[in-house]
Formats: sequence, structure tokens, C-alpha cells
Amino acid sequence: MIEGRTALVTGAGNGLGRAIAVALSTAGARVVLAGRGVDALEQTRAQLDGPARVAAVDVADPDSVAAVARSLVDETISILVNNAGVPGPVKPLVEIEPDEWDAVFAVNVRGMYLMCRAFLPPMIERGSGDVINLASVSGKRPLALRTPYTASKMAVLGLSTTLGAEVGPAGVRVNTLSPGPVRGPRMARNFRLEAERLGITEEAAEQAFAGRAALNRLVEEDEVGAAVVAMLHMTGLHCADIDLSAGMVAR
Repeated sequence: MIEGRTALVTGAGNGLGRAIAVALSTAGARVVLAGRGVDALEQTRAQLDGPARVAAVDVADPDSVAAVARSLVDETISILVNNAGVPGPVKPLVEIEPDEWDAVFAVNVRGMYLMCRAFLPPMIERGSGDVINLASVSGKRPLALRTPYTASKMAVLGLSTTLGAEVGPAGVRVNTLSPGPVRGPRMARNFRLEAERLGITEEAAEQAFAGRAALNRLVEEDEVGAAVVAMLHMTGLHCADIDLSAGMVAR
């Protein structure tokens, strides 16, 4: 279900996007690496064994998304992984400025809408395709001081299930993957800020967060890539949300 297909991954220059791109390439897909930083995308391409293409795009900008769609008209993109996202501010809601709130929704929700709007029509016309949107367990349980982020991820869940109902009859599958805390630069930033707020070490902040999960650990980036590949092999999976949180939602 993956070999020989072309997958477009947003936010592919680092973190989860890079891990997803590597996993898809290893599974036999041709990968289009999309994101704002071309140098970072090239670094990802250097890690892939299979064919890949770099496409610069700002997912929150309609003109940029339209331009990249035109530039890829020669590609038969049948897998769209909307991974691009920003963490947003870490502070109480009453201290968050409107432009900070809007900046999170611009990428995490508007960007997903714009990419789907641009790349779904050919899938619908062909009668097949897969869209996987990256949400988060944070959209389903409280995460103090992160209201823009958690609200945006809950919006992703609503967007995905409704979109799936719209395009499912045309043969296009839409699902969400909701990782829990994934080890990497973004979580390291969160642990640093939490440690500063509470006056504890970063290690203690990490352990306190990981302790919320039943497995008492963080998720690794390559596990997220493997989950995307597994979801694409599950042909009956549609309008579904998969938790990959080491049991955080269950606790």
C-alpha cells in the first residue's frame, strides 16, 4: 500500500516530519519534503535511501500553498501527511496576546486546511488517496499553560473526521495520528520552561511529564514514523484517531 506511491510530508525538515519521511522512504515511497527551510529539507533528503524532492512552502500562506501545488503538478501525490505545526506560547491564557494565538492556529489548523484544499482534488478525481493529519493527545486532555496548542489540536480532530466523511465516498481515507510527548527539541524546550517555572531540574520536569503515561516514558520519533506506515497499511482505517502516547490518554 506504500511502495511506488508518492507521499508529501509537511514540516519535513526536522523532528517528526523527518522521522515520518525516513519511514515512508524506507517503506518504498517517493517522498516530497515540504517546509519553509530548504537547507533543513536537504538534510532530510540526505538521510533517505529512495527518491525524494524538496518543495519550499509556508503552509499558512494560501499563495505559497497554491504555488507549491502548481510546482508539483507532475507528481501523483497519493499520500498527504500534514505534520507541520508550531508549539505556541507557554503561559496562562490571560497573558497570551491575540497575535500569539493566531500564529498557532495559522499553522496548525489553517495550514492543514490549505494543504488539503490544494492536494485533495486529484485524489478525489482518481478515487483513491490517504491523508494523515498529525494531532496530539494534548487535544484530548488538559495541558496547563498551552491553550492555543491544545485548542488547535482539538480543531484538527474535528477537521479530520468531518473531512473524512466528505471524501470517504470518493475513496480517499482521512485519519489522525495523536502522539503523546515525543523525545526531541520541542519537548526539551517544554521541559526547560517547566523547570524554570517550578525551580526544578530539566530531568525532574521530564520525569514528571513522562510519569503521566502508563508506560512511564516518552515516545520516540521513529515510533511516530512507524505508526504512519502502519496506518497506511490498514486499508479499513478511516475517520479514525490513533493514540501513540505510551498510555498517557489512558491514565
